[in-house]
Amino acid sequence: MRRSSVVAGIGGCTPDRVVTNAELARHFDTTDAWIVSRTGISARRRVEPGQSTSDLAVVAGRLALESAGSTDVDMVILATATPDRPCPATAPVVAARLGLGTVPAFDISAVCSGFVYALSVADGMIAAGTAGRVLLIGADAFSTILDPDDRATAAVFGDGAGAMVLRAGEPGEPGELLGFDLGADGTQEDLITVPAGGSRRPRRDGVDEDDRWFVMRGQAVYRHAVRRMTATAQSVLALADWRSGEVDHLIAHQANARILATVGAELGIAPERVYSNIADVGNTVAASVPLALADAAAAGVLSRGDRVLLTAFGGGTTWGAAALTWPELVVAARTEAAARTEGERVL
Repeated sequence: MRRSSVVAGIGGCTPDRVVTNAELARHFDTTDAWIVSRTGISARRRVEPGQSTSDLAVVAGRLALESAGSTDVDMVILATATPDRPCPATAPVVAARLGLGTVPAFDISAVCSGFVYALSVADGMIAAGTAGRVLLIGADAFSTILDPDDRATAAVFGDGAGAMVLRAGEPGEPGELLGFDLGADGTQEDLITVPAGGSRRPRRDGVDEDDRWFVMRGQAVYRHAVRRMTATAQSVLALADWRSGEVDHLIAHQANARILATVGAELGIAPERVYSNIADVGNTVAASVPLALADAAAAGVLSRGDRVLLTAFGGGTTWGAAALTWPELVVAARTEAAARTEGERVL
């Protein structure tokens, strides 16, 4: 019999620095009303200089392990588009700082879809018997790759981390992962990108300074995100044999409030069942889905046995969806990660 993957713990973390719309309005030609009307975002969190993705990932990972009641895991998977360094991967550093020994640890890069991709990989590892318990983390310090003079991206993106522990379990248990759908379209790679910094365009003399920053074709991304997130979610509903009216909670990538509302409407899911924390944290990229799950769980929104539908769209382009039921968990409220001095370890 195939082993099922079951959610055993959850946790979330954001930096302690809050950037409000009023603060952005002092730097850009914009207003709080303009930002809220177009994005649904009132504030976002930002790392301080010297604070990195791993700092956020460690705090979220620790909270998820505490929620699960054990630090016994066989593997760590980190979804991120902003690793601490281009090489090596950041996951081994996170595992070491969490005191997890020499367990296998690796990064996944699928931008905003990264956590859903990581869920699928972890589920496969558990089904194959390669791991019995896996710590999954979605974390990004996306503000570190934003053009400080780009109003559009500055208003949308924030930093954060969300983490989940999966364990091997029995079919039918609350918390069981029930199905996945994943996809990608590399012909759309320029919709969401950092033009320079990789092997195709190394950051050397002659590379335009602006090409080191993240860029996004907003209107095109909006159209693709709605279409792909809706279609992949419909595929997973069919796999789980759920009707849209049976979904208790849609937790989608927190890209934009209008995208969330449109995807919910396209799927036929009532607005009150579409969870959102975007107003407070913005678009946290790979952290978006697990951070929303952690916030919803901590707020008591999620109850044992609830049917939860996840969907995401990100650079690549990539997309994915997952269906699961919710277990009974002990969940702490989201923790703020303070900036640290050089050499200080956040555990």
